[in-house]
Formats: sequence, C-alpha cells, structure tokens
Amino acid sequence: MPHRRNYTLPMAVTVAMSYKLKILQRKPPKGWEDLEPTLEKFEEKMKEAIDDPMEGKRRAESTWMITRLHWEKNRFIYESYYEEKTISKKMYEYLCQMKIADGPLIAKWRKPGYEYLCALSAIDTRNTNYGTASICRVPIHQRPEKPTPAQSTGCISCASCDKGAPIWWNTKFNAKRPLEEPEEEELDPDVAERLKRLKEMA
Repeated sequence: MPHRRNYTLPMAVTVAMSYKLKILQRKPPKGWEDLEPTLEKFEEKMKEAIDDPMEGKRRAESTWMITRLHWEKNRFIYESYYEEKTISKKMYEYLCQMKIADGPLIAKWRKPGYEYLCALSAIDTRNTNYGTASICRVPIHQRPEKPTPAQSTGCISCASCDKGAPIWWNTKFNAKRPLEEPEEEELDPDVAERLKRLKEMA
C-alpha cells in the first residue's frame, strides 16, 4: 500500500478535491455532461499523484506532479472558455464558484507577464527567504546558472518571454493532449533544444 503523505498538501490539492461531492451541493449548468469526462480523467490522475509513494523523492519534489496537473486542468478550462468558446460563461462561473476551477490562477493568465504562470505560489513573496518571486519567474536567458526547477512547483520556467507554456521538470506540455503520460526523468528533446537556444541568447 502506498505511503500517504502526512504533511499539508499545496493549494492545488485543496482546489482539486472531488468535484463529484461539489456538484451534489449545486446542480451544474447545461453542458456539464460534455465537460465531465475530461474533468474525471484529471481527477483520477490527481489521485494517483497524491497516492504516489514518496520513496526516493525529496519532500518538495513529491508535490511537483500535483502542481503540474492542477495547471493543466485549469489551462484546459481556461482555453475552453476564453479561446475555444466551448463552455458558457455560466458554466465557467459555476466551475469557479464550486472551486473546480482555480479562478485566481486563471485570472492571472489574463494579465500581461503572467500568461503561463505555473502556480500562484510562484509569485507569493512570503514563500521566499528574500521576499522575491520563484526562480521559475526569471527568464532562462537571464540566469547565469543551469536552469533548475523551482523547489515548490517543479517548474523550470513560466516567464512569458519563454514562450509556449511552463517548462516542467520532466516533460513538454502538449496542449492538444494534456493528459498524456509524462516522460519521467529526462527532458523532452524539444524542450532541451529550447532551453539551449534561450541560454545562447544570454
């Protein structure tokens, strides 16, 4: 049986708790049946990430996949509403009110400079020793050292000028197939090449 974590999980987990319990509190708007299968897949993957054994991982690293899945689920909702127009305003407001969607994070993506923000914790200056944002907010070409993941999120870069989406510790993000299995341990060649080009710009 996998070892369960006995410390406080990040906000991503709190927001992502079972939507099935939430919809019992208030009936969802029309169109829910089209959205539910994808949300259920995200929830299944979130449960797997929460139950994943901690052996061989640092404490912070054990929540990286949780943060990434939270980002991907909310990006799916964001793009469905703002870009593809496949969900209604009423549905979007319902998802935010029921905390199925992370409204504050999605709102940040609408602001210049925060289009690909990995997590609200990355800009919470209370989380750092010197009152600064997370290292993943610094453009890669401005870093003298080898880019490494932020300890709290596992994000290498979500700076707007490093276009595309957050560069996570283990994979590239595929907007068309957000639920595909990650390639553990090794950066995708496309991401590695993008990192190389960005570093050369320094």
